[in-house]
Parts: sequence; C-alpha cells; structure tokens
Amino acid sequence: MKIRRYIDVEVEGLGAKIRQVRKADGRSVEVLAGEAQMSRAYWHDIEAERVRDALPEDTLRKIERVLNVDLGVKFGE
Repeated sequence: MKIRRYIDVEVEGLGAKIRQVRKADGRSVEVLAGEAQMSRAYWHDIEAERVRDALPEDTLRKIERVLNVDLGVKFGE
C-alpha cells in the first residue's frame, strides 16, 4: 500500500539563487531548460518566483542536476 505525504517548505530567495548559479555556469537558459526537460519560459518563471502554488521537488532536483549544485533545500523531519 502506498502512503503519500506532501510537505511544503518556504525557501526565501530560491529563484535568485538559481539565477546566480545559472549565470556563473555560463550556459543559456535555453540549454539548461532543455537539459532539465522544461520550457525556457518555465525556467524564467522559476527564477522570478512566479510559479503558481509550489515548485515540485522533482523539478528542483532537475535544476540542481543540470547546474551540478545542491541548493540546500531539505525536507527534514
């Protein structure tokens, strides 16, 4: 049997942190978004913190993977 639990974590300034890491990386939003399997517009929305409701954890992990960074978002007990 599966049990599902949803946890929302507020992370101030996450969009700006993603933008900062992306700019340091040097690759374009188009390239990174493609590698993360999302649209360029969605990536920009994430950086601008215009995501409706909440950013899915798997999307955050894709961004971390393509940027090769741990953004420090934890879902601790």
